[in-house]
Amino acid sequence: MNCTGAIRELSNYIDGSLELSIRQELERHLEHCHDCTIVVQQTRTSIEILVRCKPAALPSGVRERLHQKLREKLDKKPD
Repeated sequence: MNCTGAIRELSNYIDGSLELSIRQELERHLEHCHDCTIVVQQTRTSIEILVRCKPAALPSGVRERLHQKLREKLDKKPD
C-alpha cells in the first residue's frame, strides 16, 4: 500500500471497519511511513476533541431561519 491508498482507507481504518487483509496492509505501511502515521494520529486526536466538545449555541433566530430553509428545500419537487 502507498500513501494515497492509506489516506483513502483512513476513515474505515479508524472506524475499525476495514477488511482484515486491507487493515494488515495499511498497518504494514504505517510501520514504515512516518507521514501517514502522523496523519492517523492527528485524525484520531481531532475526532476525540470533537466528540468531547459541546455544541455551540446558535445566535437568536438562526435556528428558525435554518429550519425554514431546510423545509423549503425538502418541499421543492425535483424537476
